[in-house]
Amino acid sequence: YPHLTVEKNIQFPLENLKGADKLSKEEMSKRVLEAAKLVQIDHLLERKPNELSGGQQQRVAIARALVKLPRVLLLDEPLSNLDARLRLQTREEIRRIQQETQITTIFVTHDQDEAMSISDMIVVMKDGIVQQIGKPQNVYDDPVNLFVAKFLGTPPINVFSGEVKNEQLYIGSEAVLSTPGVADQPVHVGIRPEGFILKEDGPLSCDLVRLEVMGRDVSIVSTHEKSQNVTIRSIIDADEGKSLPTGKVHFALKPAKVFLFCTDTEERIRF
Repeated sequence: YPHLTVEKNIQFPLENLKGADKLSKEEMSKRVLEAAKLVQIDHLLERKPNELSGGQQQRVAIARALVKLPRVLLLDEPLSNLDARLRLQTREEIRRIQQETQITTIFVTHDQDEAMSISDMIVVMKDGIVQQIGKPQNVYDDPVNLFVAKFLGTPPINVFSGEVKNEQLYIGSEAVLSTPGVADQPVHVGIRPEGFILKEDGPLSCDLVRLEVMGRDVSIVSTHEKSQNVTIRSIIDADEGKSLPTGKVHFALKPAKVFLFCTDTEERIRF
C-alpha cells in the first residue's frame, strides 16, 4: 500500500485478526520486526514503498505473507520483475527463509533454473495438466515425455528425428546406439548437451559451426540434417576442445543421457 510505511504494510494482515487470534500492539510490533529481520529489511521500516528498490518491495511483500505464520505459502512468480542478479540473490533468500521457517511453500515459476535450484520437489505442468512429479534431479535424469525433457535443462536438450531398426538407433544413415528391446519405429531422440563424447571414430557425425569457450567447459555448436533444433550444443571439457578438427565433428553417446520418445504421443520409450 503506497501510503503506508514498510512497517505498516507488514503489520496490516495482523490488524485484521479477530477474537482469540487478536494481538496486542506489542505482539504485532514484535512479529513485524521478526518478519522484517527474516527478509533483511528491518532497517527500512520507516520508509514508504516509493523509496524502495524493486527487490526491497518484493521483500516487503514476502514479509507481509510470513508475518501471518501461514501453514502454506504460495509464491506466484515472485521474481519475474527483478533483474537477473537480484533474481538470483532473492531466490537464495527465499530458499533460506523457507528452511528457517519450515513453512510449506509452493513456488510457481516458468523459469526452470529457479525450479531446479530452489525446490525439494518439482511438479511440471502443461496446459494445467501435471506431466511429472519428482525430485528435480530425478525429473531431469528421467523425463516421462518430450515436453518435460525439453523444459528442464540449460542449454536445452538436443532433439533429433531418428529411427530404430533391428534394435539399433539410427540418426540419418548412422547407427549411433544399441537399443535392446525397442521395436522398429520412427522416434524423437533427445540427447542432453553433456551426453556427447568427442571421439574421432564416433558414430554420430555433425557439421561444426563454432566453439563457445565457457571457462571450464567448451560448448561445441554444430548442425545435423536430422536435428529438430537449429543448432546442436554439446558440452565437453575445455581441455578436449583445444584440438578440434574443422568441418566434421564426431561423437559417441552416453546411453544414460539419450532418451527416445514416441513420434505420435511424445511419451518416453525406455530401453
